[in-house]
This record gives sequence, C-alpha cells and structure tokens, in this order.
Amino acid sequence: MTSDNEIDIKEAFQRAQKGHNNKAKLVTSLKSRYNKLEDKTLFHEEFVHYLKYAMIVYKREPAVENVIEFVARFATSFQSSPRLEEDELQEGEEEDEEAEDDHPFLSFIFNFLLESHKASSHAVRFRVCQLINKLLGSMAENAQIDDDLFDHIHQAMLVRVTDKFPNVRIQASLAMTRLQQPKDPDCPTINAYMLILENDSNAEVRRAVLSCIAMSPCTLPKVIKRTRDIKENVRKLAYQVLADKVHIKALTIAQRVSLLQQGLHDTSEAVRDVVCTRLLPAWLLRVDGDIIEMLHRLDVENCSQTALETLKAVFTNMPPEELVQNRMRLDNRKLIPVDCLSCENVLYWRALCEFIKAKGDDGDEMLEQVLPDAATYGDYLYGYLKAVPLLSEEQRADFTQLELVMTKEFISQQLIHLIGCLDTNEEGGRKRVLAVLQEMLALPHTPSSLVSLLTEKLLTLIPDDNRRIQTVAEIISDVREPIMEVNRPVDEKENRRQQVQLAEVKVRILEAKQTLEECIAAEEFSRAAELKDSITELENRRNLIVQEIAESCQPADKEVRTEKNDPETLLRCLTMCAELLKQMSIKTRIGPTISALISSLILPSIANAHPAVRNMAVACLGTCTLHSKDLAKTHLVLLLQISQLDEVKIRITSLRAIIDLLLLFGFQLLSEAAGPENGVSSQSPDRREENGDLPEDSAQTILLMLSEFLDSEVSDLRTETAEGLAKLMYAGRITSSKILSRLVLLWYNPVTEDDTRLRHCLGVFFQLYARESRVHQEVVEESFLPSVWTLLNAPATSPLAEVDINNVVELLVELTRPSILIKPSSNAEQVCVHDYLAVRMCGEMLKDPTAPEVRLYTKTLSNLELSRDETTRKDLQTLLLQLVQEVKDRVCLRALEKMISQLMDSKEHAEVLSATALQPLDVNADEVATDDVSKSAKRAKRGQRKVCPAKGSKKPGRRTESSEESDGENVPESVPVVRPSRRAKTAALEKTKLDLNPLINQEANIS
Repeated sequence: MTSDNEIDIKEAFQRAQKGHNNKAKLVTSLKSRYNKLEDKTLFHEEFVHYLKYAMIVYKREPAVENVIEFVARFATSFQSSPRLEEDELQEGEEEDEEAEDDHPFLSFIFNFLLESHKASSHAVRFRVCQLINKLLGSMAENAQIDDDLFDHIHQAMLVRVTDKFPNVRIQASLAMTRLQQPKDPDCPTINAYMLILENDSNAEVRRAVLSCIAMSPCTLPKVIKRTRDIKENVRKLAYQVLADKVHIKALTIAQRVSLLQQGLHDTSEAVRDVVCTRLLPAWLLRVDGDIIEMLHRLDVENCSQTALETLKAVFTNMPPEELVQNRMRLDNRKLIPVDCLSCENVLYWRALCEFIKAKGDDGDEMLEQVLPDAATYGDYLYGYLKAVPLLSEEQRADFTQLELVMTKEFISQQLIHLIGCLDTNEEGGRKRVLAVLQEMLALPHTPSSLVSLLTEKLLTLIPDDNRRIQTVAEIISDVREPIMEVNRPVDEKENRRQQVQLAEVKVRILEAKQTLEECIAAEEFSRAAELKDSITELENRRNLIVQEIAESCQPADKEVRTEKNDPETLLRCLTMCAELLKQMSIKTRIGPTISALISSLILPSIANAHPAVRNMAVACLGTCTLHSKDLAKTHLVLLLQISQLDEVKIRITSLRAIIDLLLLFGFQLLSEAAGPENGVSSQSPDRREENGDLPEDSAQTILLMLSEFLDSEVSDLRTETAEGLAKLMYAGRITSSKILSRLVLLWYNPVTEDDTRLRHCLGVFFQLYARESRVHQEVVEESFLPSVWTLLNAPATSPLAEVDINNVVELLVELTRPSILIKPSSNAEQVCVHDYLAVRMCGEMLKDPTAPEVRLYTKTLSNLELSRDETTRKDLQTLLLQLVQEVKDRVCLRALEKMISQLMDSKEHAEVLSATALQPLDVNADEVATDDVSKSAKRAKRGQRKVCPAKGSKKPGRRTESSEESDGENVPESVPVVRPSRRAKTAALEKTKLDLNPLINQEANIS
C-alpha cells in the first residue's frame, strides 16, 4: 500500500490510460499523496500539465477517454460522498471539514476549465465541456458548489451550446443538465435547451438535449414536437423520454391521440416499436394495467381508428391467455349487458374480436369464448338498435340529449362492426342477422349515421350481385313508399241519401204491417200471405241499408303506398344505393332495377334543394356511369356542369366522378365515333403536342376546365384536381408537358405550403411517374424549359417569385436521370433524355449568352448523365465550343470547360489544357479536338458518372470528414451493423488506439 501511496502524477496518468486498471485505486493512491502535501500549488500545476495532453486530442480514443474519466473521478473524490444515516451521524462533521479542506482542488480544476473554454482549438473546447459534464455528473445528488462558480459554469456553457462544432454543443448541453431550474419560467438553461430543440441543425445535438431536458409545462410541447422530427433517432428518443418522464395525466387528450396516431404510423419501424414497447406499457402502468381506463384517457368517439390501432398494438405484446380474460364483464350469453355498454368497453370488445379473428383458424377457439352465435347476437343487436331514440329538432337543441344519442349511435356502430366477426356459415344464424339488418334499414327511426354501415354489412352477407340489387331495391321501395293506412272520408250526400232510403223502407214496412192486420181481420189469407212476403223483403232491405250506414259511419282503414320526398328519406335511400353500387363488381352491367332507381331516385335528387341530397345523388350517378359506357356518355355533360356551378363539396364529388370516367374509358368517351381500341393509352411514345390524338374540342375543353381548377382559391378543389390530373398522367390517359409543368409549379408554390395532402400526393407522383418509363421522362424533359421560363418571368407580386429556381431545376434533372428508371435500358449507347436536355439548354444559352439564366444552365449541365452515343457527344461538344466563344461570365466559362473536359478523353484534354493554360478555351483548338471526339466515349462516360454521384454523396462525405476532424456528425448512435468477434475487436483496437505515453515522455526528455 506504501507504493500506491507514493505514486506520482505522471505514473497515475500513464496507468489511467489502460482500461483494465482500477481507477478507484489510482484515485485513492493519488489522493493519499495529495493529502500529504503541504504546498499543493505544484501538484495543481503538474496535474494540469499532464491533463493538457489529453485535452488536445479531439478523436474519441479509448486512452484519452480513460484519462478524462480518471480526472473526473479524482477531482470529485474530494466531495463528500453520500453515506447512510448512521455514518452521517457519526462522521458528518469530519467529512464536511475534509471536504472543505480539499475543495480547492476541485475549484482549481473548474477555474482552469472555464479559462480554457474559449480556446481556438475545437478539441480543447470539446474536452473542456466533456470534463465539466463529467465533473458535475459525478457529484453526489446533494452536492453543493459556490454560487459564483455556478454562475461562471452556467455562462460558459451557454456560450458553448452555440459552438460551431456539434460535438462541443452536445457536451455543453449535457454539462448544463444539473444547472436547470424547471420551476423558474425564465431559466436560461431551459430557454437555451428549447432554442436548440427548435433550431439546431444537428440531430445528435437535439438528441442530447432531449435526453437531459427537465419536464415542465414549458418544455413538454417542445419535446412533443420532436416526435415529428425529420430524423428517426430524434423521434425515437422523444417517445422514450415521454414514456419515462411524463405521466399520462400531464398530457391533454389531443396530445395523447396525436402521439399515438403519429407514432403508430411512423415511417420508421424502430419508432413504431418504441411506441408499442415503451410508451403504451408506460401509460398502462400508470393506470394500473386497466386498458379500459386507458381508453377513457383517449377520445374514442372521435378517434376510434386510432384507439383500435392502439388496442391492436397492446394485444400484439400480450400473451394469448390474457387476451380472453373477462375484462368486459361478459354475461353467460357472452354478451355485455345493455346497461353496462359504454364507448370504451364496446370498442375494446370489437378490437379484441377483430384481433382474434385475424389469427384465422388459430383464433377460432378463443373467438368462441368472447362472441356468441350469430342468431343470439342478431337478437341482441336488434334490441339495442330499436332502443336508439330519434331526436326532433327541438330535442337536438338540448346538448345533453344530443350527446346521449351520439354515444348510443357510436356504440351501435361498434356493435354493427362486430357482425364481421360472427360465424355466419350456419344458415339459421345468417338468416336471422340478415332479417335484423333488413328490418333496421326499413325502420324510419334508424339513425342516418348507421344506414351506410348497415347496408355494407348486409351486402357482405349476400355474395351474389343480383340478389344484392334485388334486396336493396326492395328496402329502398319500403323506405321511399311505405305502406300506410288511409282513412276513407265520410260522404255526407251519400249518408243523407241512405237515411232517406231507410226512412222510406221503414214507412213501407209499417204500411205493409197495417194492411196485413186488416187482411187477417177480413180473412183475406191469400192477400195476407203476399203482404207477409213483401214485409220480409222490406226488412231485408232495411237491414242492408242499416249495415251500409254503419259502414259509412265507421269506415275501414285502407293500406296504400305513399311516396316520401323529404330530404331525410331521400338521403337514406341514396346512401343505400351508393353503398350498393360501391360493393357491386365493376363487371356487373346496369340492369332494369338499377335503371329504375336512376330514373326515379337518382336523377330527380340531383335537382333537390338540399345540398346533402344533391351530393349523394351525384356520387350515385358517377358510380352508375362506371358500369355503363352509354350511361357515361349520356350524363358526362351533366357532371361537367355540376363541377362548375354547384357548391364546393358537390363540385368535388362531380370532379371525382369525371376523373374516374376518364381513367376507365379514356378521352374517347367524348367522341361517339372513337372505338375502344383508339384510346389515349395507346398513343405513340414519340414526341408530340399535347393530346394530339384526342378529340380536339371536347378534350381541350375538359383540360382547360381542370387547368382553371388548379388556380382555384378553394384548396380542396385545387387538391382534388391536381390528384386527378396526376392519376390521368400516370395511367397514360393524357401526355402533356404543360400540365406536368403546372403540377411542378403548383408543388413549389408557397400558396400550397399548408396543403399537406397536395404536397404529399404530387411528391409521390413525380417519383413514380418519372421512374415508370423513358416516355414519361421525355415529358418531364419537355416541361423543363417552360417551368424555368415561368419562374424567371414571374412578377414580383406573384408567389412564384419566392420559389428557389435551383431547387426546381435539381428536381427535374433528378427525375430525368436514366439510372432511376425501374427498367433501365441495357444499351449504354442509346441516346438518353439528358442528352436532349443538354442540347436544349445549349440552344437557350446561344440565343442570349448574356442572360442571367446562363449561369443556371451551365451549372445544370455538369449534373447531367450523358449517354455514350458518339454523334450526340460530338454535337454537344460543338455546341459547348460555340458557347465558350459567346459566353463572357468566368463562372460559366469554368463550368463549360469542365463539361468539355468530361466529353474528351485524357489526351485531348491534356492538349487543350496545354494550349489554353489558365486562359479561356481556344476555339480553334476545340474544333480540331472535335474531329476525334469519338475515342473519348467510354472515358467521358466514366467521368460523367463520377460527377453525378458526387452530388448525392455530398452529405456522407461531410459526415466522413467530420468524423476525422470536427464536424461532429459522427456522434455515436445505435446503427445496426454486424458485430465482429471479441478477439477481432481487441486486435483492431490495439492497432488503432492512441497512446499518450510517447508524448509525455518526449516532453520529459526535452525538459
């Protein structure tokens, strides 16, 4: 132990570099020597002297990292370490005195580091921040430092978090972790952290701040925003921080739903995995594992799809035996009692059944434990649906009643969805469910929000299209023309006439009876017999008249069919019709039943005053026309008129129908003479004018209308039009460079910045369209110059004046690269689209060599992938040599010379360089060189290929450079790589690790 106590500083630093050495023993030994010294100034100076050798090394070498770790341990060893209460009671005063005596060394180290944090060397600044981070992190939780020292550290680190090098900013951010004051709304550290999260360009710096920022009402929104960061690792860490540090109650319902919705749909599998394995279990743990309680924390009524996906993620990580646990309080019928139904437990029931159903045959046994047979469930569903009340207009004004009915409708929707999980192979159960669905659709008090879903489930149980049509038509007939009992009105004249007849009969009966009595008294028996017969006839007639009068006074109800044309009824019928047409096979033709529905229901509803009815009628008509080309020809003009004149929502529905028709039938639908084989899709791939093969007037009219919609101020209409045109172009129905140019400019237009759907749709379309075929790339190439001209000539007041033209040009160049084609040409000598583009740009530059856009064109030329076709390369070289004579701008000249050098072989290039030296290119020499330019084809192509990837590999190059120098992009992160064996790692480490001993010994020898 004496040898350890006598260890000197140099030996301590040398031994600290070795990873296998016990640093605790080194610290104890050196501390023992330090405590024995009376004058500690020399020790301080020598200690810092050897520390400087490590601080000038920027690379994360193991030896240097070990030294930094040793220094941090040694410096903080003078702080009193936390002890048990017994030790504190016995030795508290002694330790405090010792700490107070030894504290000057720690203060000396801090002061030295703070003096060095402004060093010009980024390595020193990095090591200063790293050491301060380790010193503060190694202190006990209850450690205290001087207020002045605290302020100096704080100020220094606030400066360093704005350092040029990311690694320095990372260590400075980590060093300020313990300097935060979350309860102070004006805490400089937290303000700096929030600023870094918002604005720092380096992802690793943002990750470092996320890992150490304290949670507070101010910082929580900033952390949540990082879940939408552009970098996968930042998003992943943000979800981890939220799972570990934030209670579910600290988040609003909107924040919870947004986090789940974005996290479960994230493009990165690693982020989705963190949400499923870290965030959801953390939330469940904070609600004691009660899934229903967690659903209460979400808005399941308005975000049911997100809740379903959340439950699916929970079920995926749950053992099978836990899935069938009775969390929903099912009764002996395997049903939730009606009085226990809630939005959360019925959604849980549905999600569980769908999850088990998705397992296939493996889940049949479990499904039987949580779901009854079809007949039982049908009766259960029928009973609940009939109990859903239908509110009047006055009742809808009462928010409490409206909320209650909306809750019941939501529960009803989930119960209807459960029909898809039932076993309907048994005939009796299937018939019962069908009867329930049909009856509920026919009942007038069934909520309108359930009609579409009920129809969908009904049609899924009927496989045959003809039966589907017949069934739905009968239901529509019952709803539109219900059988009603009508009271026949009483006819007063008829009643009076019958009363008069009855009175006459009664008088005649009395007269006949009086005459009969006289005849009997006179013993005229033959006459009496005749009178008796007449009296009988009169009495029968009297009874008949009495019966008629009774019937007329109490008329029987008559059953008749009465047509209803109120908006609710029409909307209900049209909804069923639309669902039927949606479920029908596209090959099913329009029969008499559908034709009758079109004439009696759909077409009259298009003129209805109610917008919702018109919108649904247009949707039905558009779907019907997809099944019949003749019907499409008949009603296309009507759809075109609606798309221009009606309300926005109805115009969009009509526009969708028109786009679908053009996608299915093509523009030959507009010409009755055109046969189905003469479609636009069979156009020649040769270059041609816009829609050259289309019926001129009709096609141009529609395209003009669509072009006007692209300029609409209504964002939804503009987006729908752009999406429709993109579909038509991708399907080959139209081939137009003008329309493509319009779409490119629309994508870049600042007006559409907030239109996420439009930006996403066009961004996907451009990539798919250009990669599909060379013909499509030719269309992109044709749109190049019109797009550039439009941007160059845009007035200052136009939003297009704000567009970066270089960005647009880069996009069009990338879209026309031959290498991005899904099936690239195997012939390397074939002329490619970039050849045409190069010639076009050269022609534009020759028109006006002094124009400002010449610099843009010359820059673009160097990024093209040219083919090896000798003729094309000769022509292009000739054009470039002419340009060198005309162009005066030095930047453009250098770009042109570089382009010419790529087209020549090495010998020709050397001759040209020797002839021109640093002066502009000699035209005569170039003309001579073009005579033998064909020899340079292969070498030029190879050189050109080096130019193109250079642009794509620019960022990786920067990262590589930063790993060796100072950029800091290479901050260690978890990258999935193949891990070598321990022996191979040890051997490689021995070859590459840095040893500070030669530097220390060299310094000692010199001194």
